[in-house]
Amino acid sequence: MDDYQKEIADLERQIEQLVEAEGDAKTIAELTMQLDILKAIYTRATDLYQRGRKDEGLRYGLRIQGYGEWSLDNVYAFVYERSVELEPGPHSAFVGGIKTADFALMLNS
Repeated sequence: MDDYQKEIADLERQIEQLVEAEGDAKTIAELTMQLDILKAIYTRATDLYQRGRKDEGLRYGLRIQGYGEWSLDNVYAFVYERSVELEPGPHSAFVGGIKTADFALMLNS
């Protein structure tokens, strides 16, 4: 389990505890939105990382954009920063944007 998976699991446990304790609904909703975003970013970062292990062009793109060598941490940083730059909107649209963004294309542009 890497640090990102641990962060996601910790947040899931925190939400579960709040739900069981009948905690503040607004806090639960905010944490759930944060969890959705983290899961989407992690999924996209790990997918891109796996693709890049076989694609020198992606690895080169990450280096020339200043993120360093091909590692999950560096790919995650790239995906995270590009996600933040996506068009803001309602939560579901934002998460959907992360899920559909072409991060490989962003690396090569």
